[in-house]
Amino acid sequence: MQKVKEKIIETILLLCSSITVFTTLGIIVILAIETFQFFKDVSIIEFFTGTEWTPLFANKKFGILPLVSGTLLTTFIAILVALPLGLTIAVYLNEYADKRFKAVIKPLLEVLAAIPTVVYGFFALTFITPILQSFIPGLSGFNALSAGLVMGVMIIPYVSSMSEDALSAVPNSLREAAYGMGSTRLQTAFKVMLPAASSGVIVSVILAISRAIGETMIVAVAAGQEPRFTFNPLNSIETITTYIVQVSMGDVPQNSIEFRSIFAAGITLFGLTFILNNISFWMKRKFVEKYE
Repeated sequence: MQKVKEKIIETILLLCSSITVFTTLGIIVILAIETFQFFKDVSIIEFFTGTEWTPLFANKKFGILPLVSGTLLTTFIAILVALPLGLTIAVYLNEYADKRFKAVIKPLLEVLAAIPTVVYGFFALTFITPILQSFIPGLSGFNALSAGLVMGVMIIPYVSSMSEDALSAVPNSLREAAYGMGSTRLQTAFKVMLPAASSGVIVSVILAISRAIGETMIVAVAAGQEPRFTFNPLNSIETITTYIVQVSMGDVPQNSIEFRSIFAAGITLFGLTFILNNISFWMKRKFVEKYE
């Protein structure tokens, strides 16, 4: 009887764990079917190499590079903000802050990730952009810079919290050995603790990048919706996610080539995040092997 109960529990747990797998497979199948229909009418070479994206115009062009460049540009700006700030916060909380201060500050930092992204978008548009315009004359009201900066603030908790957890998991004997060799706190933090926790830190950074790539509302509100192949942060741009939202509003008839273009854009976005996740897994394994 006990074996039967354990078998039932094991089956239930297996079914629960399979939900995410089947959900992912379902998403891939739907994207693949609609994308296949899309590429019956559009050249795949034009899609991946074209620098004009105008599916909603009379003269339709389906080059995805403007959306990819806008996505990568805002993500790059966000990481330039989140990486140094997040790592500095993680090191401070782990090496310098006392336990009571850490117990208060760390949950407050994680609240940043819970703020609705549309709020971040309006903050970027109505607060950050006017400040930037006072320093950069002629800056457009919609631009990639303000969206990327605020997006960087939003993903700081992903870097700081997970990096601090990785630092906390490092054996205390390494810290004590470094102090015994005469290292200062700063030297111990950046030359001993961070390298030892590098696998966890890298995973946190890759996760933050994936989160930034998939962000929608901040760039939709603050970056404009102009598909432009550029890496100039002062220009207005459009990302893959904002285009998907734009078409999904209901103005475009279903089964049209314009509607199917969002599935092609979606599978491109899925491919980007899939590549990043695999890089994260590979780098984590390499660093674990290095420090074992």
